[in-house]
Amino acid sequence: MIRFSNVSKQYPGGIEALRQINLHIEEGAMAFVTGRSGAGKSSLLRLIALIERHTRGQIIINNQNLERVRGRRVPLFRRNIGFMFQDHRLLHDRTVFDNVSLPLVIAGARHQDIVKRTHAALDKVGLLHKEKAYPVALSGGEQQRVGIARAVVHRPALLLADEPTGNLDPALSWEIMQLFEQFNQVGVTILLASHDLDMIKRMRKRIITLRMGRILDQGRDDEK
Repeated sequence: MIRFSNVSKQYPGGIEALRQINLHIEEGAMAFVTGRSGAGKSSLLRLIALIERHTRGQIIINNQNLERVRGRRVPLFRRNIGFMFQDHRLLHDRTVFDNVSLPLVIAGARHQDIVKRTHAALDKVGLLHKEKAYPVALSGGEQQRVGIARAVVHRPALLLADEPTGNLDPALSWEIMQLFEQFNQVGVTILLASHDLDMIKRMRKRIITLRMGRILDQGRDDEK
């Protein structure tokens, strides 16, 4: 599903965010990327989603070489990916329903399908009763759940999440992680970036540790 071969990412000014990354994540897996702030976690996720481009090396996602995904093919490629940003990026002048349904609207789905799948996604995260509310009326945990629903409403094969529990208390963080695990159990490949090492160890999944743009370790916590 995800394969990095000697991948580096350099920003203007010579700042190297990722250095010679070699990584393979199989289809249907759930894994965590961890490391201190500035280790390269967000950059790695953004390269996978083609939000940014790598500088050197090769990235293969679901048998597609990202070097060959250009122009009009980028939106089509992203239809198979759900992405959760650290800051939610909800539209505050739109209702919860409108926020969650946005990927389906952009993809040109039929109205009936939009309603059905948006309701299903909201029900999955326990927010169907909030569909007419606006983000400002939601708690931080509820906004995070809206972000999850929006990321999965188009049934992506791959779900990426950048610090999805960064602003939540431990109890809410664990609830969010359980939601991700439920999606993984139905076949969605999941890669999450988090600095909360104690929590991700509890998940007993593969942990990929970055330090200064390099992979320090990529074993499984339950094998240590």
